[in-house]
Parts: sequence; structure tokens; C-alpha cells
Amino acid sequence: MAEEVKTPTQEVKSEEKKTTRTRKTTSTTKKTTTAKKVTKKAEEKVEKAVEEKPVEEKVEKVVDKKASKKAEKEAKKVEKANQKAQKKAEKEKAKQPQELPNPVSEARAVAKNIRCTPRKARLVLDLVRGKDVKDAVAILKNLNKAAAMPALKVINSATANAVNNFNLDDEKLYIKEIYATDGMRMKRYLPRAKGSASGLIKRMCHITCVVKER
Repeated sequence: MAEEVKTPTQEVKSEEKKTTRTRKTTSTTKKTTTAKKVTKKAEEKVEKAVEEKPVEEKVEKVVDKKASKKAEKEAKKVEKANQKAQKKAEKEKAKQPQELPNPVSEARAVAKNIRCTPRKARLVLDLVRGKDVKDAVAILKNLNKAAAMPALKVINSATANAVNNFNLDDEKLYIKEIYATDGMRMKRYLPRAKGSASGLIKRMCHITCVVKER
């Protein structure tokens, strides 16, 4: 068989076909490469989005911590302010004069060197001990004894001390204690028969009265 001889026009056409084929292959390869690039970019975007999510969560956590710290600081400031206000109020109350309960509930009076023997005075005082002041005063005013008036004066003095000095109520007072003790003694003598003399002791007493509120 004889070999076919190509004309120059045929050679040109064959070359053009080859170039078109190469162009087509290059275009397809370019399309595939671009498609791959697009997919890679999309994947990168997705990865970035996935990576950004925990970052956003971290940022939110940091913001929450800061807000909580601020709230705690504000709460502490409010507590300190309240404590300061309470201390100031307590100081003001301490400065103000407070009405304290009366610690004293009794008063006393003493009459010394009364010209009455202790034995005679005790007979009168036993009638009054433990009774209300008003009843005791009424009894002593109507009693015909030498020690009645001194005892009445002592009781009145004790009630006056209770009312004026310790602000006690005179209507609630009663005689808690009242007693007579030995006082000063005066030594005298009595003339006796045949120019002699015998001794004589003139005794005095101290009367003490304690008045208390019921």
C-alpha cells in the first residue's frame, strides 16, 4: 500500500484540531481546579465558622464573668454603705440620752440619838414593820407613845428620799426594814439615903428605816 500524502491544507486542519483538543482539555482541567478551589474555600469557611463558635462562646463567658464581678463589687459597696449607716445610727443613739430603767428600788433614813430607850422604841416599831407607808403613818399619828413621833419623822424622811432622789412612786412604797439600835449613853446619879448616890444610865437609840417599792 502506498502512503497517503497530506496536503498543506490538511496539515493545517489537523493542527487546528489538535489545538482545539488541547484547549478543551485545559479548559476542563481549569474548571476542575476552580471547582476544587471553591470546595476548598467552602470547607475553609465552614472550618472557620466552627472554630469561631467556641471563640464566641469564650467571649460570652468572659463577658459573663466580668458582669458577675461588677455585680459582686456593687453588692460589696452596698453592704459597706449599709454597715457605715448602721454604725452612724448606733453612734447617734449612744450619744442621745437614753431613759435607763431605775436600778434603785429602795431608800433609807436614819435618826440618831433619840431620847428614848431602844426597848421602848422597839415596841412601837414592831407595829409598823412590813406595812404600807400610808398605813404606818396613820398608825403612828394615833399612837400614844414617846417613840411614835420620832419613828413617824424617820418614815417621812425615807419616803421623801425615795420620791425626790430616786423617782419612786410614793403610793407603792412599804416599810421593808425598821429597827432601833443602841445610841449614846448618859451617866447620871440618883441621891440615896445617908448622903449616898446610886448610878443612873440614860439610854438613847438610833432608828433606821428602809422603804422599798412594791
